[in-house]
Amino acid sequence: MSELPDVLAVQEESQRLGLAASAAELHGGLCGWLAAGGEDVPAWPARVLADDSLPAPAPGGALDQLRTVSARELGDRDFAFELLLAEDGAPLAARADALFEWCRAFLGGFGLAARTRPQLSEEGEEALQDLARLAQASSSDFDSADEDESALAEIEEFVRVAALLLHGDCVLGPRYRQRLN
Repeated sequence: MSELPDVLAVQEESQRLGLAASAAELHGGLCGWLAAGGEDVPAWPARVLADDSLPAPAPGGALDQLRTVSARELGDRDFAFELLLAEDGAPLAARADALFEWCRAFLGGFGLAARTRPQLSEEGEEALQDLARLAQASSSDFDSADEDESALAEIEEFVRVAALLLHGDCVLGPRYRQRLN
C-alpha cells in the first residue's frame, strides 16, 4: 500500500501546474470534496479548486498519488486516514497554520461537492461547525510551546476524526443504506 506523497513533492507539482495552493490546502480541499461525495477523478484539481481550466495531474505523480491514497484512506475501516500538512520538523507556527489552511480548504471542497446542505448526524453537524471555527484560527492563537505542541496534536487528531465522520455521514452511510435496500 502506498502512503501520502511528501509535502515538498506535492508543492513542486502544484507549482508546475500553476495551482497556487499549498500542499495542506490541496489535501484539505481534496478530502472535503471526497468526504461530501465528490467524484474521485484524475482531474480533481479542476473540480476541487473550481477552475475547469486547470490541467489534470500526471498519472503516478505526487498529486495523483495524493488523490488515490486519500480516497483509499477515507474509506478505510481501520481509520488509517492522515492529514498532509507541513514538512517534518517545521516550526509549530507553520504546522498550526497548515492545519488551519487544511480546515479552510476542507470546508471549501466539502461545500463544492455537497452543493446543498447534506443530511448529517448530530455529531457530523458539530464536527462541521468545529471545523469552521478552526478555519478561522491562526498560529497567533498559540502562546506556550510545550502546551501548544500538545494542543496542536489534539486538534490534528480531532480534524482527522471529523473528516472521517463527515465522510461516513455523506458517503459510507448512504452507500451502506443502498446495499440494504
